[in-house]
Amino acid sequence: MGTVTLGVSIAVPEPYGSLLQERRAGFGDPAAYGIPTHVTLVPPTEVAEERLPEIEAHLAGVAADHQPFPVRLKGTGTFRPLSPVVYVKVQEGVSLCHRLQHQIRDETGPLVRELQFPYHPHVTVAHGISEEGMDRAFEELAGYEAAWTCRSFALYEQGPDGVWRKLYDYMFGSGRPVSAVPTQCGSPIDTPTIKTVPSA
Repeated sequence: MGTVTLGVSIAVPEPYGSLLQERRAGFGDPAAYGIPTHVTLVPPTEVAEERLPEIEAHLAGVAADHQPFPVRLKGTGTFRPLSPVVYVKVQEGVSLCHRLQHQIRDETGPLVRELQFPYHPHVTVAHGISEEGMDRAFEELAGYEAAWTCRSFALYEQGPDGVWRKLYDYMFGSGRPVSAVPTQCGSPIDTPTIKTVPSA
């Protein structure tokens, strides 16, 4: 078996996900339609394909240990000049995102990894584009707000085409997969396979 590139994130639900994805594309980000709108928990991580069942069981156990929590997005921020990123801020739900990502990356688990930068939950709306495009994103979404109840997180795999596709959702309180978030406008995201995974 070979390796796969995985990521774990909280999907931004509709209609907010598609709106921010379309805005990201409008700012000139060519990756917009290959990346569903999300709050990262674990960034792109290369793992041996044979470890997938272990990873799936680990994620199910983490999800089973959590309950739904409110998330609110409000305003914009940027990581410039350290990193060419403009994002929408996570205003509510920050501490629980921190707890989730810490448990998922636990040193005893299959997704342990060091981060390049300290963890900071956010929703990217521009990455690696022109300064003008990033300035537009920062200014035009400065008044943006959205709120929802987060009930799950998801495991994604990056395909050879660079597109991120959802493998499974993990429902808080049970760890079992739930129905997929609808495909965002313009995204070539496949419908995920749903299978039973063990809960904690």
